[in-house]
Amino acid sequence: MPTVNHKSLETVTQAIFMSHGCTSDAASQVAKSLVLANLCGHDSHGVVRIAPYLENIKRGVLQPTAELAVLHETESLVVADAQHGFGQVQMPAIIERLATKANSQGISCGVMKRCGHIGQLSQWVESAARQGFAALLTVNDNGALQAVAPPGGIRPTLGTNPISIATPSDPHPILVDISTSVVANGKILVAHKENKHVPDGWLRDEHGHPTTDPAVRYQDPPGSLNPTGGYKGFGLGFLLDVLVSGLTGGYCPPAPSDAVPANNVLMVLWDPQHFQGAEHIVSEAVRLEQFARESPLLHEDSPITLPHDRSRKTKSKRRKTGIPLGDEVYSQITDFANQNGINLPLDWVSD
Repeated sequence: MPTVNHKSLETVTQAIFMSHGCTSDAASQVAKSLVLANLCGHDSHGVVRIAPYLENIKRGVLQPTAELAVLHETESLVVADAQHGFGQVQMPAIIERLATKANSQGISCGVMKRCGHIGQLSQWVESAARQGFAALLTVNDNGALQAVAPPGGIRPTLGTNPISIATPSDPHPILVDISTSVVANGKILVAHKENKHVPDGWLRDEHGHPTTDPAVRYQDPPGSLNPTGGYKGFGLGFLLDVLVSGLTGGYCPPAPSDAVPANNVLMVLWDPQHFQGAEHIVSEAVRLEQFARESPLLHEDSPITLPHDRSRKTKSKRRKTGIPLGDEVYSQITDFANQNGINLPLDWVSD
């Protein structure tokens, strides 16, 4: 499996998107977001997305130069249309508006419809938390992705409907980023591309029987992902789907035949200064983290793991050693570069 220097991967990714009509700034934002996902170990939201993004540009589903269109706003609310722009471009735009409103009002809520894939949700809540806000973010797929079957059923019904929450803390924000399916659909895509089986408990085939073969998600009729925590995860995903589609103006499954696949986005920011103060929320976060990490260990060789610990550890390691890419993804990227006259950096592949 090739291992690629993360800075070089970012440079090549930016150049690929610029060769397909993106501005330098937009291409940079997309490249940084995708490579950051790979750095954190979330390969399902990383550069594996280059090929589908380019295909969506070609089909007109993704508009590289689209700007955020605000449809309605109040002192604490933003209702926007992303106009099929890059999620990695539109998310910073709406967070900037929400931050200003939360600073003034203590709380702000924003929704976007028709947004390109926003990638790894935790990037955006962590960005808000580093600015001092508590944040909640969730998206749906405009009814286009049907991946999770209801308990007792076999037909995929819901999308993976992720949710991410973050609060300020010290020395870094505390955050969680989970899909309401047992695993993100992108992880199935990565396993399928790499011809690998997935762990037990992730998938069911078209008959509802457990399987480890990711190919079942890409056949007709498709298999399904299991919900996180059984009926509890399905219930959470169900309500998030209704909230996101209902507030943005998007769709729940099944989407109308003319609906374009997109992310619909719901985000809430809280400014602790308007509640009990930034110092209090940080001190409580630190105290709880310390209490959790002091728990007696179940196994002496298995340390306490809190939300986002693995991502931070993986990011630190991959910054030093490089990002491993599956053969198919690596070949796609090098082919895109060669087809568009992009020179690969000398330090492209790590030693």
